Amino acid sequence: MGGPILIFDTKADFYADKLREYYPDLDVVGTSDMAVALQHGRDARVLVGLAPALTPALVASAPQLDWVQALTTGVDNLLKPGVLPPHVTLTNCNGIHGPQMSELAFLLMLSLLRRFPEILANQAEGRWARWPQPLLSGKTLCIVGLGAIAEDLAHRARAFGMRVTAVSNGRTQAPGFARVYPRAELGLAATETDVLVVLVPYSASTHHIVDGAVLAAMKPAAVLVNIARGGCVDEAAVLAALTEGQIAGAALDVFATEPLPPESPLWSAPNCIVTPHIGGMSDSYHEQALPLLIRNIGMWREGGTVALPGHIAHGGDA
Repeated sequence: MGGPILIFDTKADFYADKLREYYPDLDVVGTSDMAVALQHGRDARVLVGLAPALTPALVASAPQLDWVQALTTGVDNLLKPGVLPPHVTLTNCNGIHGPQMSELAFLLMLSLLRRFPEILANQAEGRWARWPQPLLSGKTLCIVGLGAIAEDLAHRARAFGMRVTAVSNGRTQAPGFARVYPRAELGLAATETDVLVVLVPYSASTHHIVDGAVLAAMKPAAVLVNIARGGCVDEAAVLAALTEGQIAGAALDVFATEPLPPESPLWSAPNCIVTPHIGGMSDSYHEQALPLLIRNIGMWREGGTVALPGHIAHGGDA
C-alpha cells in the first residue's frame, strides 16, 4: 500500500516500533506533536490515534486518507457530518475494554453498597462507625446492553455469586445470563435488580434509556452505575431520585457535558460517586490495543480497506 501510516498518540513511538517489528517494510510515522502530525498528514493513507485527539484539522490535513483506526471504542467526534470524507473507512478498538470497564464497575458497585465514601469521611474525622456490610453475593446485577464488555462483566459478577440479567434488543438469551429482557421491559427488569449497570451504546434510541420511570421502578436499596455514555441516563431524574431517597445511590463515570461543570449539583448529590470518564482507561492500554492494531494493519496490507472488520458508518460530507 502506498503512503505512510501516521500514528498520533502519546504512545506513538511504542506503536510505531512494534509495527515495524511485524512489518519491517512498513512506512510508519509516529508522533505526539500535533504540528509534526499535521506536517505528515499530506502523505498519510492511514491515521491512527485516540478518537478525541483526531481533530477535524488533522483529518483535513490528509487528502490521501483511506482509513482511520481509532484506538478507542467511542468515535463520537468522528461520526459528525463533514469530519470524515465519505470514502474513508473508520474502525475502532471495540472488544478490548472488558477488564478495565468491569473493574471500575466493581469498584463503584462495592463503594455504593458498602457506603465507602462515608467510611473515608469517617476516617478523615477520626470517627469509628460501623454498619452491616452488604454483599454482592446473592444480589441481582442487571446490565443494560449486551455486548462484549457486558459479557466480561457478567463473567466476573458470577464469580462473586451474583445473579446476572441483561436488557437488549439484539439477543433474547446469552450464556451465563439468567434472563435477557427486551428494552421495552427495562422497567420490569429494574424492579428485580439490586445493581443496574448501564453499558449500552449511545444513540437516538438509547437517549435517556434510564429515565425517571426506570429509577422509580428500582428498589429503594438498589443502586445505579453508568459507565456507558452520559446521554444514556437522564441526569436530572437521577439527581431527583437521589435527593428524594428513591434509590440508595448512583455512580456516574460519564456525563452529558464533559468535563462535568464545577457548578453541577451531581458533585454534591447525596450518595453519588462521580468519576471523570475513566472507565476505558488502563495503565497498559497501549499493550491492550496493539494486537488489534497489528491484526488490522495486516488485513489492510493484504486486502485494502474492504478487508477490515467492523466498518463504522459515518456522516461523510452530508
